[in-house]
Amino acid sequence: MNAGTKDDPWVLRTPPGSSEYTMYRDETSDPPTIVCQVGSTRLLYDARAIDELHAWLREQGDWVPLGAADEQKEAAAGTVEAWGRSAGNPRGGWYGLRKGYRGRFGMYLPPLLEQLGLAEVTHEARNNAMLAI
Repeated sequence: MNAGTKDDPWVLRTPPGSSEYTMYRDETSDPPTIVCQVGSTRLLYDARAIDELHAWLREQGDWVPLGAADEQKEAAAGTVEAWGRSAGNPRGGWYGLRKGYRGRFGMYLPPLLEQLGLAEVTHEARNNAMLAI
């Protein structure tokens, strides 16, 4: 497994397997971030999302739909995407840190948790879900 650093990022695929992207931890930022590079687009997520999403998934105790959506679109209730922007999560709102690019939490974070051995993710063409390990 890659180190998850800028020089040795995690190389991941979206849950449907249709796109490859990279992620790495940037400990120098405040707060520490997960940098997600999708083609020429850079998304930033609060690094605490890894442990906090894992804890939330464990509380759910079952498969949770991913529900990935862009920031400008409404997230379906009960999904990973909805939790990632909910006032009820430990951050009190968005884990995405770059205005205009805060969405897609339910697309890009689940494969990282799977890579880290914290969750299982389904890999269907659509309507994927994840489960805490």
